[in-house]
Amino acid sequence: MLVNRKTSFKDGMPMADYGPDENLNDNADIEWVNKSWVRRLLRVCAFLSMISVSLNTPKTFVSYPHLLYLTFVVDMVIMILFSAEMVAKMHIRGMWKGEAPYLRDRWCQFDGVMVMCLWGSVTGQIYEMAATPSSNSAAAIIRIIRSPRPLILVRVFRNFLKFQLPKNRINSIFKRSSQQIYNVTIFFLFFMSLYGFLGVQFFGKMKRRCVMKGTQPRNVSLFELAMPDTFCSADNNSGYSCPNDMVCMELTMSPEIMGFIGFDHLPTSVFTVYQAASQEGWVFLMYNAIDSLQSWKAYLYFISLIFFLAWLVKNVFIAVIIETFAEIRVQFQQMWGPRGGKAESDASQVIQNDSGAWKLVMVDENKHSGLAPPIFQRVLRSNVFHMLTLLLVLVDTCIAASLRFDHHTKLPERKLDEFYYAELVLTILFILEALFKIWCLGLRGYLNRSLHVFELVLVIGTTLHVIPELYRSPFTYFQVMRLFRLIKASPVLEGFCFKIFGPPKKLGSLILFTMCLLIIASSISLQLFCFIEGFEKFETFDQAFKSMFQIMCSEGWIDVAADLMNSLSDTTIQFIVAVYFMSFHLFVSVIVISLFVAVILDNLELDEDIKKLKQLKLREQSLETQEMLPLRLRIFSKFPDHPQMVRLSRMPGEFSISDIRESFIRQFTGSNSGLNLVVDTQDQPAADGTTGEGGVLSPQVRSTCLKLTKSPKHDTRCGGAVEKKMAICGIIREANQQKVISGGSAQLVPAGGRTMSILAHQHQIRMERSRSTRGVSRPNSLKLKSHPSSTVRENGDAGAHSSSLMSARRMDDFDIKDIQQKKQQAEQKRNQQEVDLRENHPYFDTPLFLVGRETKLRKICEMIVSAKYDYVQHDPGTGKKIKSKYKQLSKLLGLVTYLDWVMIIVTILSCISMMFETPTNRIMDNGVLQIAEYAFVICMSIEMGLKITSNGLLFTPNAMVNDFSGVLDLFIYGVSVVFMFWMPKNVEPDSKEQILMILRCCRPLRIYSLVPHMRRVVYELVRGFKEIALVSVLLIVLMIVFSICGVHLLGGKLAACNDPKITLKEECYGIYFAEVQVTKMQIKSDGKNFPGMWVPRAWTNPRNFHFDNVFSAMLTLFEVLSLEGWLEVRDVIIARVGAWEAIYIHFFVFIGYMIGLTLFVGVVIANYSENKGTALLTVDQRRWLDLKGRIKLAQPLHIPPRPERNAFRAFIYDITQHLYFKRFIVFLVIANCLMLSVPWKDDAHMYILAGFSTAFTLLFFFEVIMKMIALSPAGYWTSRRNRFDMLVTLIGVVWIVLHYSLTENDTINSLGYIVIVLRFFTVTGKHATLKMLMQTVVMSVFKSFFIIMGMFLLMLFYAYAGVILFGSVKYGYNLGRHANFATAYNAVLLLFRIVTGEDWNKIMHDCMVSPPFCTKGGNYWETDCGNYIASIIYFCTFYVIITYIVLNLLVAIIMENFSLFYSNEEDALLSYNDIRQFQNTWNLVDINRKGTIPARRVRFLLRLLRGRLEVDLEKDRLLFKHMCFEIEKLHQGGEVTFHDVLSMLSYRSVDIRKSLQLEESLAREELEFTIEEEVAKQTIKNWLDKCLKRIRAREHSNIISNLRATNEPLFTVTELSLTNPDNKEENKEEGQAPPRTRKKGHVELRTPVIQPPSSTQSGSTRKYLTPTLSDGSVRGDHKDRGSLRKRSGKVNTTTNKQLPLVSEGPVETVSPTFVPSFTTDSVLVGKNVSMDISSWWNEQSSYSNHDNGVVMDS
Repeated sequence: MLVNRKTSFKDGMPMADYGPDENLNDNADIEWVNKSWVRRLLRVCAFLSMISVSLNTPKTFVSYPHLLYLTFVVDMVIMILFSAEMVAKMHIRGMWKGEAPYLRDRWCQFDGVMVMCLWGSVTGQIYEMAATPSSNSAAAIIRIIRSPRPLILVRVFRNFLKFQLPKNRINSIFKRSSQQIYNVTIFFLFFMSLYGFLGVQFFGKMKRRCVMKGTQPRNVSLFELAMPDTFCSADNNSGYSCPNDMVCMELTMSPEIMGFIGFDHLPTSVFTVYQAASQEGWVFLMYNAIDSLQSWKAYLYFISLIFFLAWLVKNVFIAVIIETFAEIRVQFQQMWGPRGGKAESDASQVIQNDSGAWKLVMVDENKHSGLAPPIFQRVLRSNVFHMLTLLLVLVDTCIAASLRFDHHTKLPERKLDEFYYAELVLTILFILEALFKIWCLGLRGYLNRSLHVFELVLVIGTTLHVIPELYRSPFTYFQVMRLFRLIKASPVLEGFCFKIFGPPKKLGSLILFTMCLLIIASSISLQLFCFIEGFEKFETFDQAFKSMFQIMCSEGWIDVAADLMNSLSDTTIQFIVAVYFMSFHLFVSVIVISLFVAVILDNLELDEDIKKLKQLKLREQSLETQEMLPLRLRIFSKFPDHPQMVRLSRMPGEFSISDIRESFIRQFTGSNSGLNLVVDTQDQPAADGTTGEGGVLSPQVRSTCLKLTKSPKHDTRCGGAVEKKMAICGIIREANQQKVISGGSAQLVPAGGRTMSILAHQHQIRMERSRSTRGVSRPNSLKLKSHPSSTVRENGDAGAHSSSLMSARRMDDFDIKDIQQKKQQAEQKRNQQEVDLRENHPYFDTPLFLVGRETKLRKICEMIVSAKYDYVQHDPGTGKKIKSKYKQLSKLLGLVTYLDWVMIIVTILSCISMMFETPTNRIMDNGVLQIAEYAFVICMSIEMGLKITSNGLLFTPNAMVNDFSGVLDLFIYGVSVVFMFWMPKNVEPDSKEQILMILRCCRPLRIYSLVPHMRRVVYELVRGFKEIALVSVLLIVLMIVFSICGVHLLGGKLAACNDPKITLKEECYGIYFAEVQVTKMQIKSDGKNFPGMWVPRAWTNPRNFHFDNVFSAMLTLFEVLSLEGWLEVRDVIIARVGAWEAIYIHFFVFIGYMIGLTLFVGVVIANYSENKGTALLTVDQRRWLDLKGRIKLAQPLHIPPRPERNAFRAFIYDITQHLYFKRFIVFLVIANCLMLSVPWKDDAHMYILAGFSTAFTLLFFFEVIMKMIALSPAGYWTSRRNRFDMLVTLIGVVWIVLHYSLTENDTINSLGYIVIVLRFFTVTGKHATLKMLMQTVVMSVFKSFFIIMGMFLLMLFYAYAGVILFGSVKYGYNLGRHANFATAYNAVLLLFRIVTGEDWNKIMHDCMVSPPFCTKGGNYWETDCGNYIASIIYFCTFYVIITYIVLNLLVAIIMENFSLFYSNEEDALLSYNDIRQFQNTWNLVDINRKGTIPARRVRFLLRLLRGRLEVDLEKDRLLFKHMCFEIEKLHQGGEVTFHDVLSMLSYRSVDIRKSLQLEESLAREELEFTIEEEVAKQTIKNWLDKCLKRIRAREHSNIISNLRATNEPLFTVTELSLTNPDNKEENKEEGQAPPRTRKKGHVELRTPVIQPPSSTQSGSTRKYLTPTLSDGSVRGDHKDRGSLRKRSGKVNTTTNKQLPLVSEGPVETVSPTFVPSFTTDSVLVGKNVSMDISSWWNEQSSYSNHDNGVVMDS
């Protein structure tokens, strides 16, 4: 059956099967289809088909002709087998009809397509063998049908696609993740389109080049171009001006010659933008734009593009993948296996005492499974043997790393040297080690451990390696892989490796997926492009694999795409090729890399138990449980006490006695003072069974008084600390029991269609918890066992009561309380120690031991140092906080003290002055720069003096040098002072003067110590230094292994003659004519004449790298690890050594890039999360933090309601709010932006484009008018989006006026396209997903401000140092006119280029230039040589710190903000729909659109809520009262903001014990308990008031009855109905609303019951002795009856016993007449029955609820 087929089982867990339907078979004649051997055969056929299609290229058949027939036969056999399978399945399933038709199953459809491709491929190959068509023929193009065939590789692995989850759950996860990736892709395309439009308008057609005079624009030769080819500008005021003998000419050659990179039109611009966003070649585009136009446009455009697209938007992909991966982490955990990997078979360990030391040993370690005697077993287990083995590994590594080649004495041909014999000896020793272990453990015991298996493989490999013919061959890998055994020497490093790599199945599956993806993509590209003539990169499979691997690594990928596009002539095909390569590059460089980061982050994710331990440790650190003072203060305790005594000269009664020192009193009250605590007992016997004399305890009991206090046999009469502690522990234990009672983190949602209110659900949980808490608190109440629900797990399984869980939770809470208590004790102890030192040591807290503690000078300095702007303003009358409009600016002013602000400004000005220092404009020779230096030193001297006088230097509590920031300040100050007084005139390279100038460049880093937020960024990086160091060690070990392999495999083999025609070293002499590359344009020379120069021949290594020694090899591999220059290394290895050796560099790039670099990303993100406190939070706590962030960002909608009283405005309102109208506006915006597809300044049809833009602007103007009519001008202005739209529209109208009234110029054109670009941003506000992602990016920019500023300050330090080190270095291959260190400004731009990794290694090598290629000088500004060591340190440290660490912080921030906006409707907390519902409801209540409403109006707001926030007044009346009272209590009946109510609802909608952290949870529980208590008190009070009123009413009725009996002849008595208007007013005042019995759409009109008086009364009738309606007795009686009717739930329309109306009148006129009462109900039914809103509003707003205990009227 299908159900049985679709569900497989593994360890009792159902697995969703994503493989094909292979078990469905109802025909015994063709049962062979389901045979296991048939399935294996078909998988083998699929693999062979993949190999066959990879070999099926014309170039391969030319090289190996026999493959033509071999592949044909293989394809034929495979085609027959798969066709037979297809026919059999069709027969079993049926084609269209049946239980599971063949053509309706997706896997069957895939198989059918593969069979069709096989048929087409075989048919085409038959034609090729018969006719041999040319590459451009139609038959050759039909070869494209082979391109889908590589997808058949999926059949090899699809049978393993089984997940231990329900299939619908997996579908939901995949659907959601694909939707998120799609949304982020749309967002990325939005930014690409934006920068595409800007590029077209900013730059346009940049085709002007410097050429010789008389050059033809359509036909340019290489000799007519400048060397090198240079862009130029026609405007002499901007751009680059050509030399005098050349002219700036616009070339008009075809794109195939000039290239497809540029901003000619929108498609080309988008392609160029994507190239720049990939950080590949973007800097050369910027240099071209600088030479062609104004430089500010190029800097603004490209730097912002790199920041937003490359650093922010593309990293959102990583956030999406990681969030999705984190969501499915728990579900796939069992499929991947445990985090720590599979345990070894003998990994069970026990603790054993060995010679007084405890250690972990294996359980089976003492069993002699081998043949060795026990003494050898002990030798094997000894630490000496283990250390000796590691020492041998270290010696072997050092010997292998000491190999070096010099091309003279040491040549690669000489293999049998001293290194060979040393390796032979070490190999024999390792063989003996393996045999010794096998002898001791036995073969089976030896192979049980994977480490021993690894060692055995190394022994076998190194044994083969020492064979002379195989020495220094690929078997060298086995030799150098011994280095990994040294990881065992460091348990920390070993544990970190197991942690980050996690289960091998997880990372191994991802690597396998990446390799399969790369192979499939290479084979598909091979079949698509192998027939193109002249294009060699896809002629064979190995070339295609290299090209696609190159694209995956983002190095030179644009060259592959550009070369292929240049080989094509059809524009459409060129566009398709560009989209193809861009899509593949985007997928592999973003999504695949993000998967590796997600896996590593998942491995770094802590288990729940470890999280709890980390939380406890973090709390201990944050609560400062350190009791001891710092060492710099404890030094005073080493000196004898010298207290300051007070002498009294008069009687104590005349003057107040001075305070006695506490330290003096403590001498007599301490534990050693001799005073004993007497414990009062109740006739307790002594230790010997008798009491002491006089009932006093024996001395033994006195000496152990504390033990007696804790003993249960003694009852103390006073509550001491122990009793309080026991009581607190009991309260905590009882409260902790309730944590188990509550359910899981997910909210309960009923199965029906109506969504359950989460407010009601959480209120129910709170009430149950409260009742159970009260029940547990009683002496004989039932405990937790009385709640069977507590033993039910979240998945519905019943489990036993876990006492260990309860005890663990109790211990957790007890630990928290204990930590808090320790914190208080530690603070008291530290404060007391400080007080003691202050009292007993006169020099304590005296700055520099000179300034007294209470001197006026110090007070003045303290006042100056601590003066700070208070950005929290308070009302002088009420003391409440005043909300300022400029809150952010006020916060910025109050960030630091005034003194620090002054020093920040002074430091910035000093840094600006240092920007003007160059090798030619030195501070030693410039008086203005010297004045700036003197000013900085003087200001900093004043600051240091004030701070030292106020807080001290070192030995004071608040000393200036109390952390690293103080040390940095002192260091910068000392260096500045020394340089100011020294100011050397002569500065030689590598001298102490130059070092002093480099140290002076640290001045910008002082901003770190002055700004707290930037100091926090540095601390967060330093706190994660351990993990970063471990990753660095791993990468260094990896580089050492591959560098040693490189030296053994490639050492001495890369040297060659610079003349490619010479192959022998003996012939490499003389000179030759070397060709020089002039331009990147595809201008071909005639073959004989080409630009070049005569150069001498030389037999040398490549210029920038070689593998002759391990240090050069490590530097080369470090450059390769950054993916810069590895293509040159690969090409040189292939050209000079061989293609097989190039596998070495490919393997290192894959390992280093896919795993090594992603380790940095993962570790930095994990450390950032841990330092922020989010890494240790549970899922519910993270969701709560995200919800608070969403609430903070949510704002009122400010949308006016529909104008019901104006039909025309209502009609316009309906139009503007309609979905189709909004979509039409979006369509107009996109159509308007398409007008920017061509540059306005260069296009001949500018007036046509301007005309269309004018029409669009007028349409947008009409839209504004329509919205203002519908919403009113005031209502329209309340929305920020509307204000932005109106601003853009008005600017557009101004542009229309200027365009048609003035002559055309660039300024007016710029204004026109700026309006369109601004309007393009409105698209994000009209799309929910784009808006969410835009908020993510914007919030990331704000939150990363200090990180960006910190990165800029670090770049500034490196820029100043670069000017001193490399400011005068001669130009090289990459150092030139644009990229140099001549000025600090140029150095900052060059360092920004290095941050993106754009040829940073080539710049480093240019700065290494040394004689004889440069000229030495006396001073550093007189030489044009570089510095080899300084260059390596400078560039490598900068690249690692900025690129690997700081930039990854941006990824962490984006992840944090993305999780803030990442909303899932399945989450338990409030989703975007809930917040949107509240915004809409608030918009109805907030009439004035101020964002605040009166507190009494909140109850009306709560009634209007619908959905999950709905409050049912019938069922949740108590919850309603609690929420209303909370608002009243927190805001004292004043104004309530939008966020106040939403925050209250959010607290009420979550389980505070699960979602809130401890401190916040305790505070919230206390608040809710107070609210519940106050509401209960008010309810009881109102109930008692009603009882009293009822009693008084009875008393008054008795009095009236007596008076009536006495005065019966004189009075007329008339009973009033309960329904008279006065009673209605009273009921209204008492808060009793009449019951609602009408249906929807009905209005009930009830005729009041009227009982007229008994007789006709005269107009002069006077009330006499009649209790008025204002009397409390009457009102209370009515209220009581009304409440009784309300409890009964029925509408009572009959009259009850009522108070009489007593009137005075003539006796003769009295004639009692009784009129029967009657009731008439009239009901009006109609479609358009409505109620007056104002009267209904007044009724609702005046609602009060006395009977329920809450008064809401203001």
